[in-house]
Amino acid sequence: MALSSRAHELSKPDPKFFFWEIIQNPWHPQDTPDGYVCLGLAENVLMHDTLAEHIKRNISLVSNDLTYGDGKKHLRSTLARFLNRHFKPVVPVDAAHITPTNGCSSAIEHAAWAFGNPGDSFLLGRPFYGTFVPDLTLRMGTKLAQVAFGPETDPIGPGCVSKYEEKILEVQANGGRVAGLILAHPHNPLGRCYSRAVLIELMKLCQKYQVHFVSDEIYALSTFLNTVDSDVEIHPFESALSIDTAGVIDPGLVHVIWGMSKDFGANGIRLGAFISQNNDQLHRALLPVSLYSSTSAITDSAAAKMLNDDEWVDGYIKENQRALQSNFEHVANWARGHGIEYAPGVNAAFFLWLNLGAAYRKSRPGLEGKTNVDIDQVVMDALLAKKIFLASGAQFGSESPGWFRIVFSQKRNYLDEGLQRIVAAIQ
Repeated sequence: MALSSRAHELSKPDPKFFFWEIIQNPWHPQDTPDGYVCLGLAENVLMHDTLAEHIKRNISLVSNDLTYGDGKKHLRSTLARFLNRHFKPVVPVDAAHITPTNGCSSAIEHAAWAFGNPGDSFLLGRPFYGTFVPDLTLRMGTKLAQVAFGPETDPIGPGCVSKYEEKILEVQANGGRVAGLILAHPHNPLGRCYSRAVLIELMKLCQKYQVHFVSDEIYALSTFLNTVDSDVEIHPFESALSIDTAGVIDPGLVHVIWGMSKDFGANGIRLGAFISQNNDQLHRALLPVSLYSSTSAITDSAAAKMLNDDEWVDGYIKENQRALQSNFEHVANWARGHGIEYAPGVNAAFFLWLNLGAAYRKSRPGLEGKTNVDIDQVVMDALLAKKIFLASGAQFGSESPGWFRIVFSQKRNYLDEGLQRIVAAIQ
C-alpha cells in the first residue's frame, strides 16, 4: 500500500537522524574496535551502574503494573513532591498542576498543539536544541520564528530580550501570531543557565504580547562548578517555578517541562512532566490527547519508587554533579590543549560547544579565506571518516559555521577514544 504524500516525504533519509544508524554499530575496545564513537547523542551514562543497581534492588512488579494503572494519580503526586524538594517553587506544586508524558519531546509537542494554531509561530533563540524543530513543527502545523543575536549579543544574556521582541514585531508585521517562547534552561547546546533577571525580563516580554512562556528544564539538576573558565560571569540554575509572577506575568502563561531522561541518565525510561500551576484549562485540554503520550504503568511504578527514595536521590544528584564536573574539566582542558575554541561558562548539562571549523581551517592553510566551502559538511565528513559522530551546529541553528556539540557524559575510556578521533579528523 502506498504511503500518503506527507508520509512519503517524511520517510526520506534525514541527516539529522543519521545517529540512529551510528548507535547500532558502537565502538568497543575488544568486540568492535572499528565501530563508531558517538559523542553527539545527549545521554548521560556516568551513573548507569548506580541507577541499574537501585532499580534491581527496589523495583518489583505487581499485578496492577500490568494494567492501565490508577490514572497517573500516584505518579503526579510523586512528581509534585519531587519538584517541591528540588525546584524551590514559590507556590508549592500540586499533583493537579502536572500532566505526565512519555518524555519531554511529547510535552513540547503538546505545547505546540495547545498554544498554537496551524501557521502560528514559536520563538526559538539560536543556537537551539535541534529536536525542538520537529517537536514544534512536524505534526502540528506550527512554525518557528528563529531569533538571531549576532556576534555582539549573548544569546542568554540581558541583551537577548530586545532581540526576541524584534522578532515578535516582525512576525506581527507580516500578519502572523507568536504563540509561545521556548527556552532550554539550562541551555542546550551552550550548557549555561539563564540568570533570574533575564528570566523575569523574558516573562515581562511574554506578558506584553500575551505569549506563552515555556521553560524546558530537563537539565535542571545536572549542574556543577566550573573551575576552568575564570573570566566569564556564570549564573546558577534557578527554576522558572521559583519566580514570583506577581507584577511580572499572568501565571497562566508560565509553564515548565521536566523529565528523568537527563538528570537521572534514563532516556529509556521515557518520563516527562508538563507543569502548569495556573492553567486548569490547559490540563483539561491535554487529557484526551495524553492517551497518545502516556507513560506505561511499569514506568510509573519504577519512577515513583526512585523519586520517593529521598536519601538515594540526594546522593545520586550529588555524585552525578561531581562526575559531570570531572568530565567537563577533562574535555575543556583537552580543547584548550589543542587550541580548539569553545563557548565558555558551562555549568550545566552534558556538552561543550566547539568551533571545530576554525581548528580544521587552521591546520589547512589552503582553506583560509575561502568562503565557498561548506565547513560544517567538510568537518562532519572528516569526523565520520574517523568514525566519530558529533552533532553539527548546522542542525542547531548556529549563526556561525563550523560549530559542533560534543557530549562529555560518557565513561572516560570511551570519551578519550572519541577525543583522539576528533584530533585525528581535524588536525
